[in-house]
Order: sequence, then structure tokens, then C-alpha cells
Amino acid sequence: MGTLELNSEADPAATTARTAIMNPTEAGQAITESPHVIPNASVVEKAWAPSNGGKIKTDLAIVLENIAAPFKKPNILDVKLGARLWDDNAPPAKCAKLDKVAEESTSKPLGFRIAGMRTWQGAAGDGSNGISKDGYKLYDKNYGRSLAAETVREGFEDYFMLERGAVAKGPLRKVIRRFLEDLMGLEDALEHEESRMYSASLLFVYEGDRDALKDALVTEQEELINGANGTEGYEKYVEEDDDDNEQDTPAVQGLKLIDFAHAEWTPGQGRDENLLHGLRNTVKVLEGLLESP
Repeated sequence: MGTLELNSEADPAATTARTAIMNPTEAGQAITESPHVIPNASVVEKAWAPSNGGKIKTDLAIVLENIAAPFKKPNILDVKLGARLWDDNAPPAKCAKLDKVAEESTSKPLGFRIAGMRTWQGAAGDGSNGISKDGYKLYDKNYGRSLAAETVREGFEDYFMLERGAVAKGPLRKVIRRFLEDLMGLEDALEHEESRMYSASLLFVYEGDRDALKDALVTEQEELINGANGTEGYEKYVEEDDDDNEQDTPAVQGLKLIDFAHAEWTPGQGRDENLLHGLRNTVKVLEGLLESP
């Protein structure tokens, strides 16, 4: 894989091309002298080419957020959404392959499946019994595909480390309630948008260290109480652009909608029921963890 190098000075040829687009009159001399520019032709800055392991010189960069960074021991769950997992441009062979995956998992009946997860077990393992040396138990895609609509609750019980049929209590109950609030907020937003997202995922993260989780909940409560009033304290806590606050406040849980490789706006086509079907069923499963089955 190549590396990304940001230029402090733009490539002269690219600068000429951009100048020609922005102001053809001023760029006239440059166009005449440049052997790479064809008069009366559309100007493309640079065609894409494989880096072959070399550096990519560019003025642009994509900044990615590591949602797991604020947690001491993050427990992570990836839930793939949709009964249909391919977009309109997918070749027939890929469509057939993904349809088979959906048919043989919970994707088709429920509109979602567990794609993978890891949970912190509290002590370093020896690499056996699915527990890594850093103390995490790993669940791969085959684990999620082994679950049926009738047993998918077990997957979420494993994620929240609950006994079979147990009702979540204490801090974990608060975590699940927060996830439900996030999910229902996301559902409301998507119901008012006309878009299509195929093979998008819900990424769940919560603090897997029980002591750290309790401390994070206590810290949050103290910050709310110590504000001038409840509203001010809450606004201080949820201010997303306050970088210092994000670093100082221990994280409890987080939820993100990810994987937009096959996403687009579709005006006039209505909301994305393929995605929403899986989202709503995920809500139902989490609600079930708050009450006896």
C-alpha cells in the first residue's frame, strides 16, 4: 500500500489545469505553452493510476475518526444492514453471491446480521478458546452467519456479555438504553431522507472495562450536576466540537453508521426501506434485552 504525502506547493501542471478552468483568459499563455493541455478539450487535473507502493502527492486528505480511541477497553460490534446487499451497478455474479449470503443468514429475514465483534474478557488470554493474548474474545463473520432469526438475540447477549435469557441491569442497562436512543434518532433521520445505502453497517462501541464504565457514568453525572444548571451542564457534555471536552470526559458508548461505498442520494424514490427494516429489527432485539424473553 502506498503512503499519502500532502504537498505544501501544488504541482505546476495541476496548477495550470486548475487556472485554465477557473480563468481561461489568464491561463491562455500557459495553455499554449503546456504540451499536456489540448485546446478546446475538457481539462482533467490528473488521471488516477496505481501508486505501486509509492507516495501519493496530493493537496487533499480524508480524515478518519477512530471511534474506539476514547475507550479503555472498547467492546466493538459490526452489524451489517439490509436484506439486499448489492447496488444497481453490481455484476450478476456478485449479486448472486450476496443474495446467497443473505439467504443463509439473518440478513434476509431480519434485514441485518452480525458481521463481527470483539469483547474484552477482563484478563489476558493465551490465544485459545477464541480469546486473544490481549484479553479479547473475537467473533468473526462465520459466527454471525451461524445465527438464525430465532437465535440472533444470543449474538447480542454475547456482545453485552449477558447470560442466556438474562435481562440487562445496572450500567449495561444504561448503555443499551443509550444505544436505543441513538438508533431511534438515526431511524427518524433516515425516514426523512431519500437515499440508498447497500451493505452499510452499524458500528457499536461501549466501554468493556466494568470499573471504567462505572467511572465514566459517574463522571458524566458529576459534570451535569456541577454545571450552572442542568441544561448548561448537558450542553457542555454533548458539545461535539469541543476537542478538550471530548478528551477529558470518559466515553460510555458510541454508535456510528459506516461503510458508504455503495450509497447515493435518490430524490423521488422515497426512503430506504431496505436499510430501515434492519435498523428497526435491531431496535427490537435491543429492547428485548431489557425485558425477559
